[in-house]
Amino acid sequence: MNSPSTPVDSPTPSAWEELVTAALLGTDRRTPPGCEPGREAPVALLDAAAVETVRRRAGMQPTRAAQRPQPAPEDPRPALPQAAARRLAMLLADRPGTAGGRRGTAPDLMELLPQWLASANDRGFAPPPQSLPALLDAARGRTDLRPAALTFAGPRAVWLARLNPDWRFALRATPGGGTALPHLEDPTEVQQLWREGLFAERVALLSAIRAHEPAAARELLTTTWATERAEDRLMFLDSLRTGLAPEDEPFLERALADRSRNVRATAAELLSALPGSALAARMAARAGTCVALDHTQRTPTIGVEAPHQCDADMERDGVIPKAPAGRGERSWWFGQLVEATPLGAWPERLGGRTPREIVALPVADDWQSDLHAAWCRAAVRQRDAEWARALLGAPSAPEAGGPGAVSLAERAKLLGTLGATERAGWVAGFIATHGLSEAFQLLGVCAVPWAAPLGRAVVDALNIARDAGSYPWSFSGVMGLAERCLDPAEASRLDGLLAVPDEPEDASPGAGGYWAEAFQRLGTTLRLRAAMLDELGTPSPDTPSAPHGAAI
Repeated sequence: MNSPSTPVDSPTPSAWEELVTAALLGTDRRTPPGCEPGREAPVALLDAAAVETVRRRAGMQPTRAAQRPQPAPEDPRPALPQAAARRLAMLLADRPGTAGGRRGTAPDLMELLPQWLASANDRGFAPPPQSLPALLDAARGRTDLRPAALTFAGPRAVWLARLNPDWRFALRATPGGGTALPHLEDPTEVQQLWREGLFAERVALLSAIRAHEPAAARELLTTTWATERAEDRLMFLDSLRTGLAPEDEPFLERALADRSRNVRATAAELLSALPGSALAARMAARAGTCVALDHTQRTPTIGVEAPHQCDADMERDGVIPKAPAGRGERSWWFGQLVEATPLGAWPERLGGRTPREIVALPVADDWQSDLHAAWCRAAVRQRDAEWARALLGAPSAPEAGGPGAVSLAERAKLLGTLGATERAGWVAGFIATHGLSEAFQLLGVCAVPWAAPLGRAVVDALNIARDAGSYPWSFSGVMGLAERCLDPAEASRLDGLLAVPDEPEDASPGAGGYWAEAFQRLGTTLRLRAAMLDELGTPSPDTPSAPHGAAI
């Protein structure tokens, strides 16, 4: 509808002002033009105002109609099955309760939404158009939901985000704000976008080319590298992690002389992930002068002589000279050298021993924690499963995690280098020996749904904790994780745990009822997840699998 603008003429605005003045002062004090004073004056005033209003509106000229928005882009993906669409509406309509604590037997639907989205994306479905506003509202409130939600929402999310400022996060989260990339086979269009595009568009272009032709992306980056801003160089350099190969070494070596310390550090990190690089060889030579095998002891022992200074060549190769607060400089430099050394160099340096044998060697002068922690970081950076196994040790060992894993965070990172089955088996063994009190962070790196041995270990440990009268609320985090990650097929194993157990004398008050309630909610949630899978159907063979921690 066209909106009014300004009157065609303005001989009567004074008449309107007279009417407004009379209304404000009252007809007893001010008689409107053309009206007789008396009891009928108020009615006459209103009549005159109505006539003047119509006259004013009739005298307006219509403004030019606003440009209509472009139609929403088509979404070629198949539509959701009706049952799945109804389920999505239920999940989006759920809101977290305001009461503190998690009680009751009803599943937490908002916690199931990320899993539902991952499974829907796994099957390649498009959302019902009417669900998009609620989906974007949910993603606005939860940053962890945004990647899966925007993937599911598809191209229409960007279209809607341009119309509603509340959904602008979709533009920021989409490389180039949804701008279509040129055909990568067209060098003219690629060069034009690379030289003239916005930063987000250029990042998206470089990432797309790198995923298909790593060498072409590197060559494109070299054409403007010298003129890029330092912060942009850092982001562009980070894109080389995809498809990192020995062919990238000459470019990364040149980046070691960059003006920006952050760029130099990133280039050094990438080079150290290439075991055959010249930087890796330089680091190995430096670390080799610091670590040696001492045969004078009754048992062969690793001796450590940390560097006494950080020279310019070390700084150029990415060693940060200033140690963090509370950390000695020599141990700080030593750790960086060992972390960047190819793990394959150590067997030759230490008498041809295997990684497991090397890790078992004693280390003199309290250097063991520094040396093993650096080996942990190297194993994660170089994705070396053999060294990760040696550093983890047996899950049933005292203080499980082996001599090198000094924290749960490091254990979790080392587990990430192993295959899904082996990872689940190690964590299951850890839980069987040590229980659940320290397992939460380790469970977070296991593939979903949990493998059968891991699922059984978690349920058995929860049952043991219940029978022991343990404080139940301390296991609420693991119970919530089980609701999202336990295989739905395990629901039948929970039937025997639904009764309220007899509480030992030293048990927490009300613990039995809480445990029964929690197990009932777990079983209900698993059956609901099974129903969700049935509603969504079989995954498409052409779509990628859901990421760890996301599948139903």
